[in-house]
Amino acid sequence: MTDLIIILILDVIVTWSFYIFLKPINQELALLASWLRLTYAVILGIGILNLLFVLLLSNNVPVTDQLQENITFYLEAFEMIWAVGLIVFGLHLFIVGWITFQTNSIPKIISILLVIAAVGYLGIHVCKTLLIDQNIITTIELIFNMPMIAGELGFGLWLLFKGGKVIKKF
Repeated sequence: MTDLIIILILDVIVTWSFYIFLKPINQELALLASWLRLTYAVILGIGILNLLFVLLLSNNVPVTDQLQENITFYLEAFEMIWAVGLIVFGLHLFIVGWITFQTNSIPKIISILLVIAAVGYLGIHVCKTLLIDQNIITTIELIFNMPMIAGELGFGLWLLFKGGKVIKKF
């Protein structure tokens, strides 16, 4: 649970950083992307509360059928809430991909991978919230996992090593 709280805090920091970085390219879309990312963070925070309930329920109490049902309920609630949050995150990622496509300073392959990753997030988590057959979800995950990783990691690495750097001309 601590790791999710750290992710939540980092998401707020990244939201602000992305807005500052993307604002010169397209201020309106950068603001929309920021609001979507903050909305995702709020939804994640609500989901984390369910994990806190599990922790509180399982604190030094005898295991009963009712306890197991309650814990299962809160764990499933977390999964469903997080899936909804990841739909919002997918929308955020689509907007970020679209913004980055509008500039020549960011490689187009990164923008394309971000949009593909967004489609992956949307497809996977819409299916999860609609309780679509797990085999379909697994297939979508297999198709989109590599582009999702490549898009997010590629953009992160590009930001780390190239983004925001001023090129000096001599």
